Amino acid sequence: MNPYSLIRPLLFCVDPETAHDLSLKALTATQNAANLLYPKVPDKPVTVMGLTFKNPVGLAAGLDKNGDCLDGFAALGFGFLEIGTVTPRPQSGNPKPRLFRLPEHEAIINRMGFNNKGIDYLLDQVERSHYAGVLGINIGKNADTPIENALDDYLIGLRKAYSVASYITMNISSPNTKNLRQLQQIDELKKLISTMKEEQLKLQTQHGRYVPLVLKIAPDLTPEEVRNISQLLVQFNIDGVIATNTTISREVILGHSLAHEAGGLSGAPIKTMATEIVRLLAQELNNKLPIIAVGGIMNAADAQEKLTAGASLVQIYTGLIYRGATLVSEIAEQVSVN
Repeated sequence: MNPYSLIRPLLFCVDPETAHDLSLKALTATQNAANLLYPKVPDKPVTVMGLTFKNPVGLAAGLDKNGDCLDGFAALGFGFLEIGTVTPRPQSGNPKPRLFRLPEHEAIINRMGFNNKGIDYLLDQVERSHYAGVLGINIGKNADTPIENALDDYLIGLRKAYSVASYITMNISSPNTKNLRQLQQIDELKKLISTMKEEQLKLQTQHGRYVPLVLKIAPDLTPEEVRNISQLLVQFNIDGVIATNTTISREVILGHSLAHEAGGLSGAPIKTMATEIVRLLAQELNNKLPIIAVGGIMNAADAQEKLTAGASLVQIYTGLIYRGATLVSEIAEQVSVN
């Protein structure tokens, strides 16, 4: 029996955000007993973006926004961890309530709004941790930074994270920061990634190491938008793409009492649309750069679907909340990497 099945009803009795905070504290408290509490995750090394991942299963950004629980998540056996989204300055995010469970659909709606303690705090947490695996740092812009100045915030994040990150993700696809997805429009995106690429190469010279730069996109893009974004990613030698963020669509949960809540929908309902974006990317990119898949991965079969569609790695978030830590080992054991 999965021990998490005994704990989950208790967690689901309290406010989702409170349950999240309690879970992080519990994970930190039990990390030293990982061998007893959590199933051993087999090594299944895969090399992507010049980095060696001990297995293809990663933690998606959003669960550990501030890097507070790196050692705890590492104890679950993830092949890599991505923390953030982090902004240059601390911010409280959107008003509460802003996180909603939809157990009937194995889904979550969130409108957190990049609540985090700022990149300086996150970097302190990274330095204090013992985690030595592949670390992604997901960067975004502050809510009060005008969209026309968004690039300034991304440059701050890149410069500050560069010395400690294994790779850096530009998050331009959250639906919970006003106008952020505007950065996915071609003219805006071209300016962003061309400037970020130039800065990445400068930082490579300064630090004597190359840190891959990755873009995270939304699942709500049209095939034409995916095609245009793919062309820019190749043109500017971006190192990878994460597909996808949460969706603003409510088509799969129409009729649910929470379907009207604003925010991004994650979990089982977005599995198909996220996989379709992966498939479209794979066709357009033709192996020119790797895809990291996230969205609706609730079991090993879902993860394999993403890998078969063209992804090189997968990440989980909502699946961890509904299935618990055994999901990491289940996926790592059962999937076959392309």
